[in-house]
Amino acid sequence: MKDRLIVGLDLGSSRIRLAVGQVGLTQDKRTSLNFIGAVEVPSQGIAKGGVSSLEDAVSAISACLEQAERMVGMPFNEATVGIGGVAISSQEAKGVIGVSRSDGEIRPEDVARAIEAAKSFINPANQEILHILPRSFSVDGQLGIKDPIGMQGIRLEVDALIVQGLSSHVRNVTKAVFRTGLDISYLVFSPLATADAVTSPRQRELGVCVLNIGASTTGLAIYENGELLRTVTLPIGADHITSDIAIGLRVSFEAAEKIKIIHGTANAEALPKRGSEIDLADYGVDQNELVPLRFIAEIVEARAEEIFEKVDQELKKIGREGMLPAGIVLSGGGAKLPGMVEVGKRVLRLPCAYGMTTAPSSMPELIQDPCYSTAVGLVLWTYENERKEDGAAKISMSNMGMKGGALLGKIGNPIKKIFKSFIP
Repeated sequence: MKDRLIVGLDLGSSRIRLAVGQVGLTQDKRTSLNFIGAVEVPSQGIAKGGVSSLEDAVSAISACLEQAERMVGMPFNEATVGIGGVAISSQEAKGVIGVSRSDGEIRPEDVARAIEAAKSFINPANQEILHILPRSFSVDGQLGIKDPIGMQGIRLEVDALIVQGLSSHVRNVTKAVFRTGLDISYLVFSPLATADAVTSPRQRELGVCVLNIGASTTGLAIYENGELLRTVTLPIGADHITSDIAIGLRVSFEAAEKIKIIHGTANAEALPKRGSEIDLADYGVDQNELVPLRFIAEIVEARAEEIFEKVDQELKKIGREGMLPAGIVLSGGGAKLPGMVEVGKRVLRLPCAYGMTTAPSSMPELIQDPCYSTAVGLVLWTYENERKEDGAAKISMSNMGMKGGALLGKIGNPIKKIFKSFIP
């Protein structure tokens, strides 16, 4: 694992972003991760997290890779790819098995069989499973067990959350990446990676909702007691705010985007009702027309409130509305719009703040940008999973034998290097 590069690739509808982390050794011989590169290019052929044009998507991904390789000074062979969109869903599942050993001691292979039983609980033909995330185990009816390995019992149960996506959606995304000559080391549901980048274990233990506001979708991941409770992708994002401005001002989408970036705010109350105006002619409109900034802010605020109201509806479904002590953590390009924090606090009745990664980097101004939170999270996800696998391998050699240790390292990990089989 030492002295190697980890690449995180975030395929957004507006921008494709890539982050590069380098694994090294500290003075006390421990592995460490340092971010050495981050680039973005305009996205093509990707809409709402899915591939709309394969050739355009391949071209855009290739352009991003070339730019990143020039920055870092070496080629990439593989990357961890984030996948999102409304075609991804999550579902609760339960697996039950009998402990195989005569002495009743639960081994890693028993845990793996329980998780496999949960996987077979829901496995529709048109879905591909991305993650199997164990929430808790029970041994002979004893509930709330985090790690049952080494315990005694005859009946092992697992409550898990399974994240899955439509087969066509998953295959088209992976095919676009493979066409660039890049292997996929992990395929990760984007909101989970974002949460790794912008929240701490303490926040996930207390209860937190990570909100990634992208161009055309908004992904959210809700955690409590360190476990993922719910994850959803909402079909609404920052481009809907731009569309509202274009309709409200009767201007082109391009002009509306410029106005949103330069003057947009979701906090209309912070602007005076009179005296602060812009001339639409300055943004490519054919004729002069003065528009109050307060009017633009009201348009933005209305759509921002709708986004947060939909998030509140998801919190209500699991009984967590207004009840997450760590509050709401915002990320994604849409979250950078001024006033989003204030609207989030008011609508959700929870603490609300921007998420920021604290990972060491030679370019912290980019790595800490909310736009890069998913790409950064993909690198962190890979780093942590490889550390777990390395630790499990050491345990296997000293205590369990290679088979048991390998199983321990794989539990809960995303499917790795399996989607290559989709490509003829």
